This record gives sequence, structure tokens and C-alpha cells, in this order.
Amino acid sequence: MSDLKDQMKACLQHQRDALLQKVEGLPERELRLPRTPTGTNLLGIVKHCLNVEHGYFGPTFGRVLDDPGLLPLSAYEDDPQADWYATEDESAADLVALYRRVWAFADETIDAGTLETTGRVPWWGEHGEVTLGQIIVHVINDLARHAGHADILREGIDGATGFWGTGDNLPDGYDFPAYVEKLTAIAQRF
Repeated sequence: MSDLKDQMKACLQHQRDALLQKVEGLPERELRLPRTPTGTNLLGIVKHCLNVEHGYFGPTFGRVLDDPGLLPLSAYEDDPQADWYATEDESAADLVALYRRVWAFADETIDAGTLETTGRVPWWGEHGEVTLGQIIVHVINDLARHAGHADILREGIDGATGFWGTGDNLPDGYDFPAYVEKLTAIAQRF
């Protein structure tokens, strides 16, 4: 059995893979279109997650990935939603490639330390003292949440569901329209 850090790193990678699986095969327009009243979109989720990983596994532990695709901290001051959408100059392929470079960078931080290695999250103020273990758990939670958002958005775009591929963890032959009707009828009683 691998050690806890290896298990945490595998869980983190699992969330990364699940997120990117939800953007595969869609055209740029579908990836960029806002899908909620607050503008949530698939490509924006990817951009946000790559910036989250860079911030937590980079500056928190005194490291910076020098990559022109990453947002400078000042970008958030100019636009608090700056990492939630792709600009016209950012393609889906470029952001996915950047995210993969950030993964490698984040994994280097994880590999270089122990779960007890300390760091400081600059934007957490007086509560910013953390351990690498705490940050790994924090980022896994954040990515899992956003991978779930992406899962729902993707289903709304083209009906694709399932964990890794279309319907791979759903009951075979299940009558989902009838299921939705059933749930709607129950809800209407309230």
C-alpha cells in the first residue's frame, strides 16, 4: 500500500482527469458559453482550477511557475472574475496544455515536501499558515467541487453523463425521461 501522500496525490490527479474529461470533444463556443446566471462555463472552470493549483502549490510554498498564461495576482484586483473565463486570446487547447504544465509544477511541490512541510497562503491573511497536507486536501476539495460543476454543465450541453465516459456509471437502459417525470410529479406535490 502506498503512503498517504501518494494516495492524496492520486486523488488529486483523479479530480484533474475528471475535470478535463468534461471538456473533451466540445467546440470552443460550447466551452465558453455561460451556462448559469453568474456566467459559469466549462473553459472558465478549467482556467480557475489551473490558477488555484498554481497559487496553492506555488507562492504558498515559495515557488512560482514562470508561464505567461498564468494570471498575475493584480489581474484579480482589476477583475475579480478574471480566472473564470477564457479571453479571446486564450484557446481551449492552450488552457488545457497550461493546466497540464501546472499539474507537473504542483506535483513537484508535493514530491519535494512532506505532509508537514509548512507554507503560507498569502491571500488568507492572518490564517495563512498551512501545511502541505492541508493544502492538498483543500485543493482536492476545490477540484472535486468544480469537476462536479463541469459534470452538470456538460450534461446540459450534449447529454454526456458518467464518470469517465458517456453513461459509464449509470444503469444500462434506464428510462431517464420517466425518472425525471416521476421526480417532477413528486416535487409538484409540495
